[in-house]
Amino acid sequence: MSELVWMTAVELADLIRRGEISAVEVLNAHLKQIEAVNPALNAIVTYLPEMALDLARQADERAARGEETGPLHGLPIAHKDLAQTKGIRTTSGSPLYADLVPDINDLHIARLKQAGCITLGKTNVPEFGAGSHTFNPVFGATNNPYDLSKTCGGSSGGAAVALASGMIPIADGSDLGGSLRNPASFCNVVGFRPSPGRVPTYPKANAWSTLGVAGPMGRTVQDVALMLSALAGYDARSPIAIQQSGSLFDQSLERDFKGVKIAWTPDLGELPVEPGVPRAIEEQLPIFDDIGCAIEGAAPDFSDAYDIFQTLRAWNFELSFAEPFAEFGEERFKETIRWNVARGKRLSAADISRAEAKRTELYHRVREFMDTYEFLILPTAQVPPFPIEWEYPEEINGTRMNTYIDWMMSCAYITVTGLPAISVPCGFTDDGLPVGLQIVGRPNADFAVLQLAYAFQEATGFYRRRPSIAIAPDG
Repeated sequence: MSELVWMTAVELADLIRRGEISAVEVLNAHLKQIEAVNPALNAIVTYLPEMALDLARQADERAARGEETGPLHGLPIAHKDLAQTKGIRTTSGSPLYADLVPDINDLHIARLKQAGCITLGKTNVPEFGAGSHTFNPVFGATNNPYDLSKTCGGSSGGAAVALASGMIPIADGSDLGGSLRNPASFCNVVGFRPSPGRVPTYPKANAWSTLGVAGPMGRTVQDVALMLSALAGYDARSPIAIQQSGSLFDQSLERDFKGVKIAWTPDLGELPVEPGVPRAIEEQLPIFDDIGCAIEGAAPDFSDAYDIFQTLRAWNFELSFAEPFAEFGEERFKETIRWNVARGKRLSAADISRAEAKRTELYHRVREFMDTYEFLILPTAQVPPFPIEWEYPEEINGTRMNTYIDWMMSCAYITVTGLPAISVPCGFTDDGLPVGLQIVGRPNADFAVLQLAYAFQEATGFYRRRPSIAIAPDG
């Protein structure tokens, strides 16, 4: 049974589809793994094994009757605790919503259920998803499976840990400033931030915003592609939804990369980075030569990216928290959220319009740069996983971090371009901590990003390294 929890989602889905194993058997193996490792990791915070077993039995019965099943039929999943899940509490990591049970599913959750996933619970998040370190006053902190004294990142931290430790084969997450990519980097898994609109989101207070997106996580790139085939596709309730079917991601990820030009930058030209991170990545750069790519040191001009991100994020926070602050009182929210909202309140119309104008200029600079280079690669995170007792790194390589999100700009800068980006395992520091490589593609070139990530993954095989805490005595 322990072998099942380390199979890829693609392998499990194929075995279930062929009737060689049942959804109940797959679920039971994962429930056993959860019971063995989750107490030490605290990744799954709302746990519903009986409900999941009932769903798995129903899935097996549908298959036995010959009914049509979805691409994720029988695969266990736990949903990020920021996503609304009908009939299952959604706390957002806040005591204010500790007992909230929504009566609707977010659109991406509904699509996962329609595709055949078996929901077994919810994964831990920072309070309201603010910050890339998973801790909150409702459930506490989630530990990194490669070193229990370190953070797992966030805000999809519980999802990344559950994947890395064999508790689930796929996970959903969301990403505004790096929340799919940072925890993937910290936990040696794959997190994909798709192009805005690739995975439609509903309901959403600002449906036109392209900063926050929903997306897939997995232990392998092919598992992420499988999940994206179910998540992607047009929905009129999202005004930015891409009118392209999720079937695009059903295709083989194999590709000939001969002559493809790639730009490599350790720091986007201006960001402080802990030396162990680019050192681990640079050891793997010859892989791109091996698969036929032409790799060069280069980076676009990211002038103004910091101010653009901080301004638009603050605007987003003011919008998101205006009603909760009025209902509960702002003193009941953590200080970093209050700071972000206060910054949003101070913004003028001129501040926002200039940020949008600068964002347009940045987009065109990056787009023109990527007329030359099909891909940009860089570190996912500027630091390796840091001590869990820190709220955030206050310094990187001698440079002071002025805010709780300054340390994650290697992801946030990419966010404001709107380009698709993935974090794929790229090795380990000298201390044995995971390092992720971020691969950025051209506008709407999500499939191409997956193809390059897959080629790199298959050449390196880092995803096969498991955290020792997650290996059962019989496995």
